[in-house]
Amino acid sequence: MKIVADDKIPFLRGALEPFAEVIYVPGKAITKEIIRDADALLIRTRTKCTPELLQGSAVRFIGTATIGFDHLNTNYCEENDIKWTNAPGCNSSSVQQYITAALLKLSRDHNFPLKGKVLGIVGVGNVGTKVEKAARALGMEVMLNDPPRERKEGKGNFVLLGDILYNADIITVHVPLNFVGEDATWHMFNEKSFKKMRKGTWFINAARGEVVDTASIRKAISGDKIRAVLDVWENEPDIDNTLMHQAFLATPHIAGYSTDGKANGTAMSVNALCSFFGLPIDSWYPKDVPPPPDPVIIIDGKGMEDYDIIRQAVNRTYSIEHDDIRLRLSPRDFEKQRGDYRLRREFTAYSVKLKNAGTDVRKILRDLGFNLV
Repeated sequence: MKIVADDKIPFLRGALEPFAEVIYVPGKAITKEIIRDADALLIRTRTKCTPELLQGSAVRFIGTATIGFDHLNTNYCEENDIKWTNAPGCNSSSVQQYITAALLKLSRDHNFPLKGKVLGIVGVGNVGTKVEKAARALGMEVMLNDPPRERKEGKGNFVLLGDILYNADIITVHVPLNFVGEDATWHMFNEKSFKKMRKGTWFINAARGEVVDTASIRKAISGDKIRAVLDVWENEPDIDNTLMHQAFLATPHIAGYSTDGKANGTAMSVNALCSFFGLPIDSWYPKDVPPPPDPVIIIDGKGMEDYDIIRQAVNRTYSIEHDDIRLRLSPRDFEKQRGDYRLRREFTAYSVKLKNAGTDVRKILRDLGFNLV
């Protein structure tokens, strides 16, 4: 059995070698010739599984260690009996961590409280649900938009996208990239969308770059209509440098790049492959996920506001400013910054020891996922 794998999928080496020949190749360098006699592909977003790539190959299984699967031609796969899987929810807590860090930085740098602010969440799947939980923990009011869920579950707490555009103080996007159909999301945020937003609205995109029309958001920012936090971009890795400089925070598509999220994605792909081919591996998970360098966060809250304590705890797990600075200094290294991304553990990997802090802040930290000691 032969498997071709993206060489940047973490924790994968050694997992399948007892049962198969595994060839590791950079994602963008996976070609028709390389996969001609392969039984399976394990990939990420940089490998475009088109009919041109797959036609004439022996591939029967494709596993992408990512939430998104717009890089797979799923119709071709299904028509040609190629099983495909993705990793839904694998990095949802990582994106929650990213959004929480962004919100706390906006609050601090622009001197406004998060409590009582209205956060509009567009896309309330695995990621959006985690973001909703974090927002509520921080005392924010939440508006939810998710047409597929609304059709399935009923109106409930869901609102129209227009309600969010008109009324939210901050809008964050967590939808898949769909080019066609009832739930098409390509350029769903365009000139008309930004015109509906109130002046000063914050816009966060950690979904897919193509969900937003670049020309329109550039115009909206330059006209002081909105301010933006952007982790994803059209035409990655060749991003629009003008838009990068316009954004308040600009990062290289790493919102979901926690070490935990990567391990989850790899495990889901490996287990799906093993199940499909009947390999004798059950519930595999990497054994070598490194711990955080300082797993216990000690904070003396004397004289500190609750949100300063929360901000300090979050920043000890993840510095969004670090990723922002790296991209601005070297946007040409977009892919390298992703491929060589540092160790980043999620909130649940940390314990917080508080002194001189009240019960409210303790509850917020617990709700975010921290362990309190």
